[in-house]
Amino acid sequence: FGEKTARKNGVKMTTGAYVLTVDKKGVKITGYDEKGAFYGIQTLRQILESERVQNAEIPYMCINDWPDLKYRGVVEGFYGEPWSHEVRLSLIDFYGKYKMNCYLYGPKDDPYHSSPDWRLPYPENEARNISELVEACRRNRVDFVWAIHPGEDIQWNEADRTNIVNKLKAMCKLGVRSFAVFWDDLWNDDGSHGDEQAELMNYIAQELEAAYPDVNPLVICPTQYNRGWANA
Repeated sequence: FGEKTARKNGVKMTTGAYVLTVDKKGVKITGYDEKGAFYGIQTLRQILESERVQNAEIPYMCINDWPDLKYRGVVEGFYGEPWSHEVRLSLIDFYGKYKMNCYLYGPKDDPYHSSPDWRLPYPENEARNISELVEACRRNRVDFVWAIHPGEDIQWNEADRTNIVNKLKAMCKLGVRSFAVFWDDLWNDDGSHGDEQAELMNYIAQELEAAYPDVNPLVICPTQYNRGWANA
């Protein structure tokens, strides 16, 4: 993989793109980048598992493939019992196999994601699970996005500005580099102030980038995110 090699082999110049060729010389996979080469290997795995492959013989072919959608993945953001750690690990392997590239962790009933304990660090066992999810995503070329949902009881003061930044920095120590802030489903007025949300997001982004330059841009879900609820 690499831009020069990819250009020579007709690979589209975009992340995740690859060309897989099977001919008399054997099997060749060329990726635009490392992620593209990984995706080519996943396609080869699917071919090897198909009914067309018999007696270990693969038909001649050329597949020139790339993603049309920048973000392809799953949001665990529902109410009710969250997925187990084992299920999450299994699903992350599934995401990688089928070329998904993001998993957004935000189960509403995780108390350390939402109220009442979003200000607190995860206990040791749960923190270790988060680190394992991050590593599983890294193996599968999936971006692990950890979300926080602070609006139910956030106070628009300096103490909670510090609390939210400290929580995200603690998540960085577990290996997280992508974050989302959810302001949805707020049934009171305390956390649904758009101006304060925007100002806080800029503050969080600046503080995180200063401490961890490799952190990715924030993902944000505002309180009013559809016309039916926003009276627009």
